[in-house]
Amino acid sequence: MALGSLTKQIAQQALLDSLRPADAAQVSESLKTNRPAAASGENVCAVMLGQIQAMQKAVKEDEELVVLLHNGLETIRVLEIYVPSWNVAVLTGIDSERNLTRVIAPSDNLQLICKVMKVQAGAKPVKVTLIAPKPA
Repeated sequence: MALGSLTKQIAQQALLDSLRPADAAQVSESLKTNRPAAASGENVCAVMLGQIQAMQKAVKEDEELVVLLHNGLETIRVLEIYVPSWNVAVLTGIDSERNLTRVIAPSDNLQLICKVMKVQAGAKPVKVTLIAPKPA
């Protein structure tokens, strides 16, 4: 089995363990197809978390996944995504002036930029923390 496939399966299983059964099936299907959910009725937020987690697990030791949110003139580097309910996401990060910033938004309206970047020499890679709702 290729290392990429093994990494993808591990990331998928870790996310599925933290989701409700109905949401887990949706994320599982999305991870298998390697694309975000497009059909109405699917849990967009669960799919987004699954995609970010899969990308983050696939980065090499000297790389990190940088997640950015552009909102008007603001650009925020997202360090944590907390989902209190599947319809709302709270993104915590830092802005261009290094201020702690939070964005609370409906998950359907989120557009995130994710890119893999090399870590500066001597620095430790930063991982985005993903917190899904607890099963009901």
